[in-house]
Amino acid sequence: MTTNLTCRAKELRKNSTDAERLLWKHLKAKQLLGLKFRRQEQIGQYIADFVCYEAAVIVEADGGQHLERASSDEKRSHWLSAQGFKVVRFWNNDVLTNIAGVLEVIQAACLDRLPSPQPSPIKGEGVHKAGATSHKQQGP
Repeated sequence: MTTNLTCRAKELRKNSTDAERLLWKHLKAKQLLGLKFRRQEQIGQYIADFVCYEAAVIVEADGGQHLERASSDEKRSHWLSAQGFKVVRFWNNDVLTNIAGVLEVIQAACLDRLPSPQPSPIKGEGVHKAGATSHKQQGP
């Protein structure tokens, strides 16, 4: 089954929809927050349109056929969420007509999932525990 999914993923990369091509144009080469996205990536028994492993975010661009398979999409999203991914879905029409808004939502999803950077303490201004003494060298 893995071989079939790998072949299917390659086929999907070759035959991307207009919406997928537009999204990929903006996600490839670490253009969004410096994060690496992969397209048509096999995860378990599914193929995700786009995935960023660093942020554990999956982006799906759905066409009209997804109206007919909403329950299967829900099951798929539930399984991917159980694996630790956040799944964000967009209709192809939204991608094609509002790419800036779509990218903003993807960026927010990634930022929510990334660890917040810890500010480096300024030299000499670290936190002191109660009862601790500071030892400074006295100048001549």
